[in-house]
Amino acid sequence: MKISGFTFVRNAQKLYFPIKEAIASILPIVDEFVVALGKSDDDDFTEQEILSLSSDKIKIIHRIWDERLYKNGKIFAHETNIALSACTGDWCFYLQADEVIHEQDLKLIKEACLFYLPQNEIDGFTLKYYHFFGDYYHYLPFHGWCRSEIRIIRNHTNIYSYNDANTFRKNNNQKLSIIELPAYVYHYGYVRPPHVMKQKKIVQDNIHAGLASHQHDHYDSFCYGNMSKVPIFKGTHPSVMNTRIMQMSWANELSFKPIKLNRHKMKHEQLKYKIITWIENTFFNGKQLFGYKNWISKGKFKK
Repeated sequence: MKISGFTFVRNAQKLYFPIKEAIASILPIVDEFVVALGKSDDDDFTEQEILSLSSDKIKIIHRIWDERLYKNGKIFAHETNIALSACTGDWCFYLQADEVIHEQDLKLIKEACLFYLPQNEIDGFTLKYYHFFGDYYHYLPFHGWCRSEIRIIRNHTNIYSYNDANTFRKNNNQKLSIIELPAYVYHYGYVRPPHVMKQKKIVQDNIHAGLASHQHDHYDSFCYGNMSKVPIFKGTHPSVMNTRIMQMSWANELSFKPIKLNRHKMKHEQLKYKIITWIENTFFNGKQLFGYKNWISKGKFKK
């Protein structure tokens, strides 16, 4: 059995994406890791960060992003498919540049891939999510933040990246048949210095729909809001994140008291989402209600 890792990325270093840690987190169980590396700005050193891993498993495909595909984030799916097309493994393990896997889950993931390899009716696997917010000590187990997503797919089966690369479909827009894994993606999309978080949102909103020029507030930095209302994460992080966590430099920019700013509240700050989340966590063991499900579940793989 052969497993390929794959991703796309551009300007990861200047926008504080943990791309090096993402790749390193699954290198022990993959036979190759394919990176579709978009041409970055002159002051970005993403390629150097990736190459510093000094692994002959890493294969870089140099890319120039087609701006005609920016609308609705289609460029993300396009570049994901470029990386996927270069994968040679039986299974392909997709991680975005801000997603990291804990070493405690690697054995289970590899066992699941081996167990289901001969079962061709299984297209892939979902992993659960921890969404970190503001720093490495708070996370968002709230309604509206995806609880699971497809991250491992069978290769050479007409499976492709879907929408803005958040998930996968096959053939003519068919949902995948998947097995749910009790393993986690550690998502650090909202863990950045506030001024970098603002820059990242402007860049990505512009790629999605050209919103950067008129839909952002006038503040120089992103406001994480009242962090005292965000649940504390009591688990451990992947060991590859240890250095980045120790180097965190914006703790004094976070607020742990009410903030009055003229800005749109995020989902976890809105009352209706708080109520729905309480119902989900109290009565449904965290299962998301009314949520969008992009796959056909064929069962769970147990530890």
